[in-house]
Amino acid sequence: MTGNLNIAVAQSPADLDGPQARLAWLGSCLTRLQGQHTDLLVLPELFLTGYNIGSRVSDWAEPADGPSAQVVAELAREHQVAIHYGFAEQSGGDLFNSASCIGKDGNLLATHRKLLLPPGFEGDHFSPGETYTLFELEGFKAATLICYDAEFPETFRAVAQAGAELVLVPTALGAQWGVVANTVIPARAFENGVFVCYANSCGHENGMDYFGGSCVVAPNGQDLARAGAGEELLKARMGKGAVPMAQSRLPYLTDRLKLPDLIN
Repeated sequence: MTGNLNIAVAQSPADLDGPQARLAWLGSCLTRLQGQHTDLLVLPELFLTGYNIGSRVSDWAEPADGPSAQVVAELAREHQVAIHYGFAEQSGGDLFNSASCIGKDGNLLATHRKLLLPPGFEGDHFSPGETYTLFELEGFKAATLICYDAEFPETFRAVAQAGAELVLVPTALGAQWGVVANTVIPARAFENGVFVCYANSCGHENGMDYFGGSCVVAPNGQDLARAGAGEELLKARMGKGAVPMAQSRLPYLTDRLKLPDLIN
């Protein structure tokens, strides 16, 4: 291990129509990354289906090891790039807003089910997840939080306290919520001393406009890479040593334990 992680974030067009079109777009991204020594490619929330699609999400839902997952696994093996992607997970009689990470060898590393569902489309169609998700990725301890999960300081603090050095956040951030991408996400990185990778869609989908603004943020709260409003493929390099450096310089994670128990 070199102690570095070369990461890419794909800000995908929101109007890609269905899993086949989206898998084809993913393949084109991986072709563009060929020869660039990429360790991980991160894609948005519900990448495989689209987000603002109403009841069609049930039609395109699959198990975590379903046909689309097998295609992603083959692409990961072929290009030797780990892939983190959002999808609608069918499990028994339940539907989850999930994200999986598949390693370079095509093996499933982890699947996270979104913990907190905002009202509307998500509350109408999905069941909430029940636990945080952490996993090992190229020598880094990583966690997944999906969109609204990441807008609560408690969730970030929980995974950081559990040892996460990198938090992967697939999102479907609407155009009116730019403060989240521009202000909240850098604050989460800074106050926990962790890397954050925030992957959004862009453009227009069935009456919804997306903000774009995907970013990779360092543990000091500074951008390593940031997208505009359109389709984009970001690249950034993370150095593992930046996490202990940030956490020792500002020991929020340990000093918080000195506070009175003000929150149940």
